[in-house]
Amino acid sequence: MSDTNQGNTSREDDLPQPEVRRSRVGVSLIWLVPIVAALVGISLLVNYYLSAGPRITVTFLTAEGIEAGKTQVKYKNVVIGKVTNMRLSKDRTHVSVMIDLEKDAHGFATKGTRYWVVRPRVGASGVSGIDTLLSGAFIGADAGNSDDEQSDFTGLETPPAVTHGAPGRRFTLHANDLGSLDIGSPVYYRRIQVGRIVSYQLDDDGKGVTFQLFVDGPNDRFVTKETRFWNASGVDVSLGADGLKMNTQSLATVIAGGVAFQNPMGPHDEAPAPEMNSFTLFGDQATAMAPPDGKPRYIRMRFAHSLRGLNVDAPVELLGMKIGRVVAVNLDYDPKTQTFPVIVGAVIYPQRLGQAADKLAKAVGGDEDQAFPKIMSGLVAHGLRAQARNGNLLTGQLYIALDFDPKAPKATLDPNSKPVEIPTTPGDFDHLQEQLSSIIDKVEKIPFDSIGKNLDGSLKELHGTLKQVNSDLLPEAKKTLEGVNTTVGTANQALSEDSPLQQNIGNTLEELQRTIRSVRVFTDYLGRHPEALLRGRGADAPAPKLPAPSNSKQGKEEQP
Repeated sequence: MSDTNQGNTSREDDLPQPEVRRSRVGVSLIWLVPIVAALVGISLLVNYYLSAGPRITVTFLTAEGIEAGKTQVKYKNVVIGKVTNMRLSKDRTHVSVMIDLEKDAHGFATKGTRYWVVRPRVGASGVSGIDTLLSGAFIGADAGNSDDEQSDFTGLETPPAVTHGAPGRRFTLHANDLGSLDIGSPVYYRRIQVGRIVSYQLDDDGKGVTFQLFVDGPNDRFVTKETRFWNASGVDVSLGADGLKMNTQSLATVIAGGVAFQNPMGPHDEAPAPEMNSFTLFGDQATAMAPPDGKPRYIRMRFAHSLRGLNVDAPVELLGMKIGRVVAVNLDYDPKTQTFPVIVGAVIYPQRLGQAADKLAKAVGGDEDQAFPKIMSGLVAHGLRAQARNGNLLTGQLYIALDFDPKAPKATLDPNSKPVEIPTTPGDFDHLQEQLSSIIDKVEKIPFDSIGKNLDGSLKELHGTLKQVNSDLLPEAKKTLEGVNTTVGTANQALSEDSPLQQNIGNTLEELQRTIRSVRVFTDYLGRHPEALLRGRGADAPAPKLPAPSNSKQGKEEQP
């Protein structure tokens, strides 16, 4: 056994022994792999950091059409970023969308930049976003003019009407209400679209609406300080002495509304209006192009009768010329008479009277505010009265007419009263109603019952009389008429051509004719021989010529 151990030991001594060598460096080469991997990762991170653009957050009301990792952000159809993540807000009112922009798109992470979702939209102003039906929705961007960095934005729910840098200018319009206008409604100049409405908002005092419109260049040079704007929405139809007129800017204004502008006729300043210059939006072209109205004046009128058919905005006319409009119609109560008079408030523009207003103001003199009450006081003293007249027989609408009535009772106006109250007089229609009421009252006073009773008695008496006439008088009258008829027949027979009476009358007339001829011959002879009255007729005197006998039997008997 010992021999065996010795043999094994000798064989182990014959095998090569490993030699352990220690590196001069204290780290093993195996660590080079993770170190290289870490360096590559760091380089990738550095490269990503250096090449990555800014990250922004845009909030939208909904995430319709937006997908994380797919939806792109485009500017002028060039990709400048991509949506990386989305999350719902804690109050669930909006959606926050995280967007990674490209490195060269850092200008879109500044104040004033706008973002919106481009998707197919159909509105009154047109159709947009049709190309997204195939490519899918994307987020549109419009860079602002500021250099201040910003990372949180509020997205627009509708695309902006005008992008930054577009040539043109913005202007402000003031109107009483929104009407049919909306964002994107067109702006026309001589029936050519030159701009659009970009925004609107309610005034701070709540008494009107302020619009902001954009006029494209170079057409914005036609907007001057004297330019007049009016609402060109719908169709303007008017019926006048020259027939029916219909006016509209285009079919788009009929559907979506629109605004038109034009410079007034005559000489005016043609210098372009400055940016954001303020204008008034009139209701129609005629009102817009009319001469300036000047300062409005408030008047009040008290009517004692019903004013059914008088509405707010009804015209106020002076001698047929429109000088204002009705602004209020209210009821009042008079405890003395226990009646409900109607109080009508109106706004008039004295400057619409032209030269007449200037002459009246010059005649009374004084301040402009003090001159108006004095002018109205003088006109009332000369018979100026307010009447509610019928302006349309079909609709029954009324208007206020200021006219001079010489028969109106005298009235005075206190120049210091505020507001000025114009005396009133019933209109023609009211006079007609009073006359009809008077006639009806007189007719009601007629005693129709007693007249009917008397008439009934008279008719009964007349009936008895007619019955007596039919029974007694008519037979006698019939006999009398028969006798008259017989007498007339006898007279006709006596006067017939062959009757003796007719022949005797003919012979008598013939004898009378011969006698007249004899007298004529005798008078002619005496005219020639007047001495025959003393001497008598001589032997040479002609014998009177007798007329030829007639064809009657008596004439035949007298012939020799």
